[in-house]
Amino acid sequence: MAHIDYYFGTPSPWSYLAGDRLERIAEKHGATVTYKPVDLLQLFDRTGGVRPANRHPSRLEYRAQELRRWSETLDMRLNLKPAFWPVNPAPSSYAIIAAQAAGGGDLPGLVQRFLRAVWADEENIAEDAVIRAKLSASGFDPALADKGLFIGAETFGRNLEQAVEAGVFGAPFYVVRETGERFWGQDRLDFLDRHLAGL
Repeated sequence: MAHIDYYFGTPSPWSYLAGDRLERIAEKHGATVTYKPVDLLQLFDRTGGVRPANRHPSRLEYRAQELRRWSETLDMRLNLKPAFWPVNPAPSSYAIIAAQAAGGGDLPGLVQRFLRAVWADEENIAEDAVIRAKLSASGFDPALADKGLFIGAETFGRNLEQAVEAGVFGAPFYVVRETGERFWGQDRLDFLDRHLAGL
């Protein structure tokens, strides 16, 4: 059985546009997934990337065009200038980490709710009330927003180190543990599907 380490950032529009395709691919091939939220700005700093605020205008303009094209192609509502972006990824990431450790709820749904909150629903995922509401809607104890702070902070930092060690430099990023094959971007999910099928 294959295992996929999924590296992503809760403020990432490209992670949002991945939707539930990873989960459908994993189910199709009997693969398991570990969700590893990371601080993308620190990841860029560590791996030679450029933070969005420091990118050349031509790159930012092209990014906006690509986001529009992909959101239309995937029929996913996306606000190119969300009300709460950039946003501190730590609180929502801690909640995901705590929920994954606790189990019993809809973890993929929680991840997607946070992503959709930023890019479609104009919600601040750094706010305690929003975090608790997403946990509750996903079948988790909303108190994990507080209970998970220690494990969240510890694991969030470790995820960054593991990402760098695994050759991750952006999001969404998928690493198949057994083979070491890496796939960067929601537009590479078809390649992940083919790899898991042995093609």
